[in-house]
Amino acid sequence: MKQARLDATDIRILRIMQSSPELNIHEIGERVGLSHTPCWRRLRRLRDSGVVCGRVWLLDPEQVGLDVTIFVSVRLKSHTSELLESFEQATLDIPEILQCYSMSGEFDYLLRVVVASEIKRTTCLPI
Repeated sequence: MKQARLDATDIRILRIMQSSPELNIHEIGERVGLSHTPCWRRLRRLRDSGVVCGRVWLLDPEQVGLDVTIFVSVRLKSHTSELLESFEQATLDIPEILQCYSMSGEFDYLLRVVVASEIKRTTCLPI
């Protein structure tokens, strides 16, 4: 895939979008010195070229009860394409797995998992 050509204004727009995703086109344009239409055209070009591929809202893990992040190293018994595909698909079905990276070396995958704190869970148990 061909890398997109970005000028200084494009880069400023991208930085603003990353740091302040709630801003609208007019507000972004004001910050980079563009009126609404030229800013809108740049944003459309960035989207159409695949540079910008969506908006994401980040959640505070503590506020949703998932305040512990765990990194899990996984080693598979075999490396058939069916098993690799099956494993990767299974990780998509577990909402606590936020990221799955294919690795080289001693382990096959590294998972980033979020869970509720054990301390909070165990203090709720009736003893």
